[in-house]
Amino acid sequence: MNAPAPLRRFVVDEGRADVVVIIVTFNSAGEIDGLIDSLRHEGSDAALRVVVADNSSSDDTLARLRAHPDITVVETGGNLGYAGGINVAAARVGTARAQLVLNPDLRVARGSVRAMLDALAANPGAGAIAPRIVGEDGALAMSLHNEPGVVRAVADAALGPIWRRRPRMLSEWVRNPTAYDSPRRTDWATGAALLISSDAAELVGEWDERFFLYSEETDYCRRIRDAGFDVWYEPGATVQHSQGASGSSPQLDALLQVNRLRYMRKHAPRRAGAYRWAALLGAALRSARSEAHRLAAAMLRDETRWRELPSAQAAPS
Repeated sequence: MNAPAPLRRFVVDEGRADVVVIIVTFNSAGEIDGLIDSLRHEGSDAALRVVVADNSSSDDTLARLRAHPDITVVETGGNLGYAGGINVAAARVGTARAQLVLNPDLRVARGSVRAMLDALAANPGAGAIAPRIVGEDGALAMSLHNEPGVVRAVADAALGPIWRRRPRMLSEWVRNPTAYDSPRRTDWATGAALLISSDAAELVGEWDERFFLYSEETDYCRRIRDAGFDVWYEPGATVQHSQGASGSSPQLDALLQVNRLRYMRKHAPRRAGAYRWAALLGAALRSARSEAHRLAAAMLRDETRWRELPSAQAAPS
């Protein structure tokens, strides 16, 4: 039996890595070591540099990170959200072939970084590569999406789980499991794991911090496409996502719906009003089931309440 490959140290110096891994942490002490361990195995296939932006964790996340001297740790000075944290880390990237944005509650399957790099090389028009995402039980996560639109929002609101494998024009989700069996272009993919080429990152620029959390990846993938690149899905790369570790609350669920409306106002302002009513319909139809949907409906009706939702906060001085 062959001995396992030795774990690799990460590249410390800027400009010497093939891939710079960007991780945003916030009270991630229970998850971050597992992700780092999985990345060390990937160092056998590509030179990795790891940059972590910590959004003022109150647990021992920073202590765990600093136990790894070959990781660059940047304290953001507050909870800047996912987009804000990515931007802080990206400012420390230096020169590399690509950036790999990862949630802290992931585990990267062996060979997946190389598979994403190979997919980037095999598709010259690609600006981003999204891996296959599975849950802790190995079940496929529906992580690919179609461009948001009014018809799709109405269909999702009215049909929901009743007709899951409906046509592309009737859903913002790619729900057919067979669509995840082979490489394909997609409009956007879940931002938990995304490899971005250095060329695309340079042209697209910073992530939009107005979204804080949710829809930031929809916006970023849209801007990748607007810059002339494609977003590709590569099933040969897999990450396991402990999605429960990311946390949830009625406020976060409401923020998801509000940010979808913010996205439409940014990219399709003429249709944003109709989209709002479609989103409100979906929340209202499900309001009897949960507090989260009731709060989302209230927020969509009354924008003055948006100030109650999570947003970027600097640490008190």
